[in-house]
Amino acid sequence: MSTHVHDTVVLSKRSLRHVLRSPDTILTTAITPVAMLLLFVYVFGGAIEVGDASYVNYLLPGILLITVASGISYTAFRLFTDASSGIVGRFRSMPISRSAVLWSHVLTSVVANLVSLVVVLAVALLIGFRSGAGVLAWLAVLGVMTLFTLSLTWLALIPGLTARSVDGVSGFSYPLIFLPFISSAFVPTEGMPGPLRWFAEHQPVTPIVNTLRSLLAEQPVGTDGWLATGWCLVILAVAYLVATRIYARQLAH
Repeated sequence: MSTHVHDTVVLSKRSLRHVLRSPDTILTTAITPVAMLLLFVYVFGGAIEVGDASYVNYLLPGILLITVASGISYTAFRLFTDASSGIVGRFRSMPISRSAVLWSHVLTSVVANLVSLVVVLAVALLIGFRSGAGVLAWLAVLGVMTLFTLSLTWLALIPGLTARSVDGVSGFSYPLIFLPFISSAFVPTEGMPGPLRWFAEHQPVTPIVNTLRSLLAEQPVGTDGWLATGWCLVILAVAYLVATRIYARQLAH
């Protein structure tokens, strides 16, 4: 276990150095969510009724999820680049833990996405986002976002290992970015048509968004908290099993 942790830390430092040498990656990851935040607040916000809360407070949780969905596409791309350039093959010949290669990309993704989330949150504060949530509520928000990032990162490793081209590895994140639009992230689900409303209320994004929104608004989380945690854990478990199996199969060849 100590060897695995050491190898993971060493490889994570390598990946983080690549990110630090290209800080525009984090800025690029944050540009799309920030643009959406500004667009919806200043263009559509006045026409959307969300009750007593300001629209930026209502909107921010969904934008945070889109930030992660945008960021994990770079995780898939970094793994694809390592695999296609032969770096992963070179690692196989070295006396290091085999799973450390995947875990290093996972840890790098979590760190990079948390930085992007801070950038988006800072912009939200500049345009009027306010929350009276206490330390425990903010820690809970951090926990939910970290778990969500972990689940999507392991999901991103699958195309990173299996894609045949750059377009293939980068395109998989588009459905993930689009999914919050059919949820409670931008508008309340009550005004949606029947079938669309049913889908919006039973897909993973809605309970995660509702949980974050309740925590930031100092309101009871209710069953949304359990549903959000459950969805993240299920996605994480399935993606982890699939990604590690694909990786083990590639190592066998």
